[in-house]
Amino acid sequence: MNAKKVILGLAVGATLFISCNQVSQKLNEAKEQTVSLANGEVQKVIDQLGLVYVEEGAQAIITYDEVNAAQQAWCDALVKIGKLKEEGGDYKGFANQVLSEAYNYDYGKVFFKPTLAYGDQTFRNDKKGALAYFVGGDPNYPDDKGFALKPWVKARYDNAGEKNEGIQIYGSVAITMGNVWVTDKEGNEVMVDKTWVFKKGKDGKLRIIVHKSSLPFSPE
Repeated sequence: MNAKKVILGLAVGATLFISCNQVSQKLNEAKEQTVSLANGEVQKVIDQLGLVYVEEGAQAIITYDEVNAAQQAWCDALVKIGKLKEEGGDYKGFANQVLSEAYNYDYGKVFFKPTLAYGDQTFRNDKKGALAYFVGGDPNYPDDKGFALKPWVKARYDNAGEKNEGIQIYGSVAITMGNVWVTDKEGNEVMVDKTWVFKKGKDGKLRIIVHKSSLPFSPE
């Protein structure tokens, strides 16, 4: 092989190697700038909300407004399921839609402990069990009559403490603790203790990953 060609080949190879390194370095710098910008935006939200529990390196922050909106949406959906049943609508289809949109069943794990459940069916780890609780009609859950089918004409929530004290935000995860009140057609109101954990998905939507509900303790 001609010595000049060898030298030329080595020179071209060295140039390409340097060029690739430069491109890689530029990409890394751009990535660092993007991450830095994202972290800056995240820190801005943390400061605005006065959050103190956020995990290090969080790339997304749930806001108090988002949490409150998700809680209200759950209350509204509960009422709508019963209303659709009364009106002859597709209440089961809507309930299934709620479980897909408001809960994390289609994306990962959900811990669901409803109010009126006991024994080996106290905890519902899949969407099927949750659907049975809300609308009944599943032979695998014979004790479920459909909690949402009362029907409830009004539902509201309140987190523990004042303002947003009953909400903890850790970045893309938020925990709430408080009460939910549901009212039937006769005006009877029932209060339950409620703990929710919400997770923000890659699409920016909040979904429930933990739902713990129980009747308040009443000493005799």
